[in-house]
Amino acid sequence: MKKETAILVIDDDGQICFALGELFKFQGWRACSAQDVDSGLAAFKAERPDLVLIDYHLPRINGVEGVKRLRRLSPDVPILVFTIDESQEVADAFLEAGATDFALKPIKAPDIVSRVKLHLRLLQKAQEHREPVLAKGLSQGTLKLIGDFLEGQSDYLTANDIAEGTGLAYQTVYRYLQHMTQENRVEMLSIYGKVGRPKQVYRKL
Repeated sequence: MKKETAILVIDDDGQICFALGELFKFQGWRACSAQDVDSGLAAFKAERPDLVLIDYHLPRINGVEGVKRLRRLSPDVPILVFTIDESQEVADAFLEAGATDFALKPIKAPDIVSRVKLHLRLLQKAQEHREPVLAKGLSQGTLKLIGDFLEGQSDYLTANDIAEGTGLAYQTVYRYLQHMTQENRVEMLSIYGKVGRPKQVYRKL
């Protein structure tokens, strides 16, 4: 018998927990929730969820520390972070802690469902192929997803283009592109316009 997919939501907004719980039940997933990191860790141990959604701003212990503690319990469960902050610095802190991807607030049901489905698929593939987790919280599955998408493109693309094409958050794509550039898997060009910061575009080498 196929195991029921379980999703844990850690958010101190009870309305968000309830709304996501109903949304996930509609998808046929089992939902559980917690309103702070300590109760979230207890729920994680009891429920053994397939995926975790965690808020950035939480009482007492923030989301970054929450992700670190969750990672000590599981090296591979997908952890998606809710945030209204689009700062790459914040995103990098979360990815360094072991976050998998991001979901921006305000939450849109189609976006969150597609993001969850994407990471459940990547998790299943990783388990089937026993893919190792890369250094600094990077995963082989996400790296391959971005690499495969770029493989089929002849033109240079922005990080936003790649995010839209893969279904990942911009912050996640940007972090992986930096890694791929350092590893000489991707070529980066800076395009200078008349005003503003240069636009960075990428192509698979």
